[in-house]
Amino acid sequence: MTKLARADGRTPGELRPLRFTPGFIGSADGSCLVEAGKTRVICTVSIEEKVPDWLSNAGRGWLTAEYAMLPASTGRRKARDGRKTVQTDGRSVEIQRLIGRALRAGVDTSAMPGLTFHIDCDVIEADGGTRVTSINGAWVALEFAVRKALARRLLAKNPLRDPIAAVSVVDHAAGLLLDPDAAEDQKAASDLNVVLAASGGIVDVQATAERGTLPPERFTSALELAREGIRRILAERAALAP
Repeated sequence: MTKLARADGRTPGELRPLRFTPGFIGSADGSCLVEAGKTRVICTVSIEEKVPDWLSNAGRGWLTAEYAMLPASTGRRKARDGRKTVQTDGRSVEIQRLIGRALRAGVDTSAMPGLTFHIDCDVIEADGGTRVTSINGAWVALEFAVRKALARRLLAKNPLRDPIAAVSVVDHAAGLLLDPDAAEDQKAASDLNVVLAASGGIVDVQATAERGTLPPERFTSALELAREGIRRILAERAALAP
C-alpha cells in the first residue's frame, strides 16, 4: 500500500479512534453513543408493539431507521429536517434507508412478530463517515434493545443472526485511505461506503466517482481494505456484547 501522510498521523489502512458507549440514553430500549474520531452519533432503539398495516398478517416484525444531523453538527448551522419551511433533505432520506436496509440484513424478522424496532441516529458532530458510523453504533444499540426485549418476554428468541458493520474508503491519486475524515473525503477522486456481515457476505456497497472513473482493480483493492477495517470494528464491538 502506498504510504500517504495523513493530518492525524494515521497510516492509510488505520481506523480512526473508535469508541462505543452503550446505555447512553437510559429511557430508550437500547442506545449507544458511537464516536469515530471527531464524528459522534447518538443511536437509539424504541420498540413498538405493532407493525405497519402491510405486515399485519405476515407473522413477522419490522425494523426501520431515521437519520438526522443536528443543527450544529457541521460547524455552520444546518436547518432541522421536517420543519414547515424545511423538508427532509434527500441525503438524509437516502442514509436512513441505507441504515434500515443494512440492519435488516442481520435480523430475522420472523423471530419478532408483532414488533417494530425504530432506530434513530442523530449526528451531534460530523467529521466524515456519518452513515457508516451510524450503522456501527445502531447495531450496538440494537443488541442491548434485544436483550431488554428478551427479559420482558416481548421476544421468545434472539432475532439477531449476523452482526452488521460498515466503513468508508476513499481513493486519492497516491493511494487508498481507510475511514476518512471530512477533509480527506472532500479531496477524494472516488469514495466507497461498504457494509458487510460478520459472516463475510456483502450487504451494501456504494461506490461513487467524484473526479474521473474508478478502475476495477482499484475497486477490488478498496473492497479488501474495507473488509479488513470491518473485521477490526467487529472485534471491538464483540467486547461490548451484552
